[in-house]
Amino acid sequence: MDWLTIALLLLFGLAFLVVEVIFIPGTTVIGLVGFGLLAAGIWFSYRDMGTTTGHLLLSVSAVFIGALVYVGLRPRNLNKMALTQENHGHVLDVRHADVLPGTVGRTLSALRPAGTALFAEARREVTTRGEFVAAGSDVLVVGIEQNRIVVQLVA
Repeated sequence: MDWLTIALLLLFGLAFLVVEVIFIPGTTVIGLVGFGLLAAGIWFSYRDMGTTTGHLLLSVSAVFIGALVYVGLRPRNLNKMALTQENHGHVLDVRHADVLPGTVGRTLSALRPAGTALFAEARREVTTRGEFVAAGSDVLVVGIEQNRIVVQLVA
């Protein structure tokens, strides 16, 4: 095999590794292809050009890969792969309800026996103990059972 083919194998192998480490980390397929091309180029250089040239190309490739790994593992580059933002969202948990027993609200939908009610500015899913309540009726929170707000019609 001539020196141009070996040089192209090494060049493309290193290029694929650069793409894997710096530009699109975590894909592994591109990195494996790059490593395979690099290994083939080094093996062909030992076979066709002798041990001195093979050692030289192996050393140069090892130094280049070491520098590439060093650059790829810097914190600035790791932030591209790692989750760095915190999620400050929250979920309304009925066990820590903001709608307390005794609160009066108005139904937005018919309760058959479950539906939606409005308490101040907050829409909540509510349920009755089996009775039907028409939309637009006033309801009173009688309690919180398990994870449900239980209401009854205000008479």
